[in-house]
Amino acid sequence: MIRRFDETPVKNQTYITRHGVYAIIINSKKLLITFQGSPHNEYELPGGGVDVGESHLHALHREALEETGWAINPKLKLGIYQRYTFMPEYDLWARKVCHIYLCHGVIKRSEPLHDDHTPIWTSPKHSFEILYNSGDKYFLKLAMNKGYV
Repeated sequence: MIRRFDETPVKNQTYITRHGVYAIIINSKKLLITFQGSPHNEYELPGGGVDVGESHLHALHREALEETGWAINPKLKLGIYQRYTFMPEYDLWARKVCHIYLCHGVIKRSEPLHDDHTPIWTSPKHSFEILYNSGDKYFLKLAMNKGYV
């Protein structure tokens, strides 16, 4: 069974399962997170949905580059969790299955390709305090407790 975080499923609501990959990106004791603008206005781990036919690692590299402009080096899959949510940008009720990876930031290649994402380098402790969803916080705390960040 995959651990669930945040909202409980709405009774009689149909959810579409959507797999996503998310990166805890470290570089020189700092973490790279993003602030996603409207309609969300929240701090998140960089990442997003895995496209049909795409591998998790390819999606992880693509999403990190799109949202932060950084090339990454994935080191370790930390785990998986699920959350039930409404995604207004897709008008979709989703069961998001979130795969979390520990990565190193290699080099900044560009500005973010998504205008609504602002990359932010900050301390692990501050990241933990401002991340929006509790699943991301859980895996960041796990990485901190294991000495990875």
